[in-house]
Amino acid sequence: MKFGVIVFPGSNCDLDAYHLVRDVLNERVEYVGYDRRLLGYYDVLILPGGFSYGDYLRSGAIAARTPVMEAVADFADRGGLVLGICNGFQALTEAGLLPGALCRNGSLQFRCRQVYVRVDNNSLPFTTLAAEGEVLRMPVAHGDGSYYAPPELLQELDRNGQVVFRYADQDGRTNTEANPNGSIDNIAGVSNRSGNVIGLMPHPERAGEIALGSEDGLVIFKSLIGHFQNREVVEDV
Repeated sequence: MKFGVIVFPGSNCDLDAYHLVRDVLNERVEYVGYDRRLLGYYDVLILPGGFSYGDYLRSGAIAARTPVMEAVADFADRGGLVLGICNGFQALTEAGLLPGALCRNGSLQFRCRQVYVRVDNNSLPFTTLAAEGEVLRMPVAHGDGSYYAPPELLQELDRNGQVVFRYADQDGRTNTEANPNGSIDNIAGVSNRSGNVIGLMPHPERAGEIALGSEDGLVIFKSLIGHFQNREVVEDV
C-alpha cells in the first residue's frame, strides 16, 4: 500500500509521519505538496501536525483553503482514507470534511504531555486492531485542541458512532483530570459519517517506537495496513 503525507508551509510532524510509515512500518510513502491540484495513487492520505501558515486566522484555516485540499476532498468523496493529526484535524474541520471545531485550550495555555485516549469505535479501518474501550497512550502538543460541537451535533455523533477517541484516565474513565484541553465530552477524535475520514488531536505517529515512550499509536497505522491486506485477499478470492 502507499501513503501520502500532505505538507503545508509550517508543517513539522510530516517528518514524523513519513519516518513512521517508511522506517518503522516499511510501507511506501511520499510527500504531497500543498500546491498539488491532482493526486497520484494513494491508499491513505495523512494530514500531519504542525503550525500550518503560522496558525494565522485560526489553526488550519488557511491550510483548508490550499489547492491540495480540493484534491483531498475529492479523494475522500471517492471513499479514500484520510487521517488528520493535530493541525491536520484542525484543517479537516475547517475544510468541512469533519464535523465540529477546534478551539483554544480551556487553560489558554499550550499543552505538551502524554495523555490516555479510549477507543470508542473500533469498527473503522483506522481502529480494527484495537479493542472497544482499549486505552492508548500518546502525546499531545497543541494550543487549540479543545473540541466543540453544539448539543444536537453531539447527539448525532454519538448516535452514528462518530466519536472515535475520548480522553480518559489509564483505566478508561473519562473525567476532567484526564482532559488536557477542555474538549466537550472529552472528545479526542471524530470521524465523518462514512467513517473514511478521521481526525484526532493526540499524535499516534509520535507513539510508534518504544524509545519515544509508547508504541500505542501503531494500532492506528497497523489497522490501516490490515484493512488493505484483507481487502486484497477478498478481491483475490
